Amino acid sequence: MTWRTVLPIAEKPWREVALSDTEYASILSLLGRDPTLVELGMFGAMWSEHCGYKHSRPHLRQLPTEAPWVLQGPGENAGAVDIGHGLAAVFKVESHNHPSAVEPYEGAATGVGGIVRDIFTMGARPIAILDGLRFGSLDLARNQYLLSHVVAGIGGYGNCLGIPTVGGDTAFDAKFDGNPIVNAMCVGIVPHDGIVRARASGVGNRIVLIGARTGRDGMHGATFASVEDPEASHRGVIQVGNPFLEKQLMEACLALLQTDAVVAMQDLGAAGLTSSIIECASRGGVGVDIDVTEVPRREEGMSAYEIMLSESQERMVLVCAPEHVPDVVELLGRWSLSAQDIGEITDDGMITIRERDEIACSVPVKLFIDACPTYHVAATESASQKERREAVVEVESGSAASIAEDVLTLLSDPNVGSRRPIWEQYDHTILTNTVMGPGAADAAVMRVKGTEGGIAISMDCNSRYCDLDPYNGARLAVAEVTRNVACVGARPLGITNCLNMGNPEREPGSWHLQESVRGIADACRELGVPVVSGNVSLYNESGGTAIQPTPMVGCVGSIADVSRAKGLSWQDGDQLSLVRTGEPTLGGSAWLAAIRGSTAGSPPAIDLAIEAQLQDLLQRMAREDGVHAIHDVSLGGIAVTIAECSQVSGSGVAINTPASLASLPRQQLWFGEVASAVLIAASAESAEEIIPACEEVGIMCDTLGTIGGDTIRFPDDSWLSVTQIRSASERALVAPTEAGNLVAN
Repeated sequence: MTWRTVLPIAEKPWREVALSDTEYASILSLLGRDPTLVELGMFGAMWSEHCGYKHSRPHLRQLPTEAPWVLQGPGENAGAVDIGHGLAAVFKVESHNHPSAVEPYEGAATGVGGIVRDIFTMGARPIAILDGLRFGSLDLARNQYLLSHVVAGIGGYGNCLGIPTVGGDTAFDAKFDGNPIVNAMCVGIVPHDGIVRARASGVGNRIVLIGARTGRDGMHGATFASVEDPEASHRGVIQVGNPFLEKQLMEACLALLQTDAVVAMQDLGAAGLTSSIIECASRGGVGVDIDVTEVPRREEGMSAYEIMLSESQERMVLVCAPEHVPDVVELLGRWSLSAQDIGEITDDGMITIRERDEIACSVPVKLFIDACPTYHVAATESASQKERREAVVEVESGSAASIAEDVLTLLSDPNVGSRRPIWEQYDHTILTNTVMGPGAADAAVMRVKGTEGGIAISMDCNSRYCDLDPYNGARLAVAEVTRNVACVGARPLGITNCLNMGNPEREPGSWHLQESVRGIADACRELGVPVVSGNVSLYNESGGTAIQPTPMVGCVGSIADVSRAKGLSWQDGDQLSLVRTGEPTLGGSAWLAAIRGSTAGSPPAIDLAIEAQLQDLLQRMAREDGVHAIHDVSLGGIAVTIAECSQVSGSGVAINTPASLASLPRQQLWFGEVASAVLIAASAESAEEIIPACEEVGIMCDTLGTIGGDTIRFPDDSWLSVTQIRSASERALVAPTEAGNLVAN
């Protein structure tokens, strides 16, 4: 056996894999020698922000991750929570921002493919996909093109897999020009005893690579995701997906996990074979020895370096006993998939990579994982940031537009209007589990077959709030996503988050990261909801401009009886109540952005102790037969929230000014945004019970009016028909299918 001595020929080659001079010096010290080219590439991948969490790990330790119902927290492919009946919900959110900026269709499609693999590799059958999307201004053709192709990529991949896309969160701002955000969340169901971990064990057990053949697509994907300006990189790093192959792989893996052949399973995502074998070995405290010549390839002349760092999609590795390898090969063959024995588990704690008789890598596992450096960049709020946050929002008197006029303006805005042009491209009813899908409720409601119950899923973040105040913006994101789940009648059980930020090596990116994590941690502790999984996407900048910080939060909750889930559709004769704990503010509001063209002021204040009381109250109210609709007051304030319910139900309402808010300026009252507020539509009898129930826990309640007719009549005597509301809202977005013909520049 000989050592491979071929060294990179570029000057300072470590910079080609996004390693700093200091990090390379550390590698030399740890190894006591120069690394081989393969080792250098593997260190570059594992020490990247994407895999190593260099700047985020010190902050992530703050997050609460434990609860009696948590079956698997951070550290595995996804988190898992107990939903009753001996079943678990397995879920996670991940980003594919940088690839989607370059090749939006393939970037979004493979983002879906990757998160779905994270779920079924744990033994869970995926039942739902959600997406969190951010784009620049739709005034630019390039952003319309990105919207079109990202949506098509998500729908194209998810629809082919037969997994419904049931919800998400989409927004637009010029700060996302050049850097779209594409986050994908997946949820699956598995019996408690069916959860599979990616923890290699058993010296002598075999490592089997299954699924697609390995090509050169996706080279340096992990390091590419850890640098600024994705457009400056070539398109060769973009993975290409095959959803039909993934469908075969999913079914084959789920069938395989019903046997006793599998010791551990791991998907090949960022950094491909490198990260999958290192992470498996690290979790199990073992070593691995593989021969890259055994890896099935679809291209000639691939080097060990290319094989180890390829991010070709639809691939998995599994660990099994030698005697089970033929069984694995035979079962995979039923789905026309290859299964190749490429190596074994060892007891030496080393990652050994061979190419026939040459050693391309021989490094202790712990150097890739435990020795990965971490950085804490001191960060404070800048004077300009503070000035913007503390700006006082003045409102006019006398000459302002009517309430109805401002409602139409807001509903016509891409940040507020209907997402129908997006979700119509997704199959959201396939598998017949969807009780409430996109646009019907504040959270998607999915039945769990064989039971009366189900799960509720939501995904949220107000990037504008986080841009003004990342700490409170993150707290509000957690509060809203859990409140959305509570609005349908479900109990929030856990969250997953994706931290989409700018450059963490300097302000404001470092401050955004620090404050966002602190906000999520504090909110989760106050609300008693653990973080069970997540992802970090940093360096989302182009041309020196960072995105609005976007800590996207997904939540899963359990509901005992899906037939009692509450949506947005009220009934004629219902009494409409406003239940709230705070006062509306125009700071950071959609009204301020759409009407004034400004992002300034402080986002709504929130008392999380009262928020927890509100969410408990909502869960109780949702179980009442006389309560027909519950809707969270969010973008656009009270007036727009009323219009959204009217749009869904087809019925109008004559609105009274809430007595407790009558002293506020009209714009602030109707369009100011407020934390911890919901509309509840209920029969007259049930409505009478809402006020004392609110008073009991210190929550305010105002009666707004009676549902009926086909118009909304506002207190200033302006009015809107349901037809006007629907027309304005559903024209707000450039239809992604129409934008598909736009050029990619």
